[in-house]
Amino acid sequence: QVQLVESGGGLVQPGGSLRLSCAYSGFSLDDYDIGWFRHAPGKEREGVLCFSSKNDRTYYAGSMKGRFTISRDTAKNTVYLQMNSLEPEDTAVYYCAAAESIALDWTAEYEYEYWGQGTQVTVSS
Repeated sequence: QVQLVESGGGLVQPGGSLRLSCAYSGFSLDDYDIGWFRHAPGKEREGVLCFSSKNDRTYYAGSMKGRFTISRDTAKNTVYLQMNSLEPEDTAVYYCAAAESIALDWTAEYEYEYWGQGTQVTVSS
């Protein structure tokens, strides 16, 4: 049974950093792509970045590149989202998701079969 559980959200000041965790089970990271999404109030859920073990590449949404990075610890079955230089506009619920094979568009929700429950990130002074 595939499961994804996010943690690490919280309140952070503008300019600060936060690291989110996504603990996964029921699959191997070698076989699935992992995406991070976020859903801000009043906006549609949007892709943040996606990592594919198959080609060892990370794909970024434009505004996140240079500020957000992904890393993984396969021994702990955990993927991390490191977020730096956070801005109030980054306030959202953050989700990790797993896709067996992304066909066309890593930012499209329909590409992902499994989702975590989300973790709230609030950037405010």
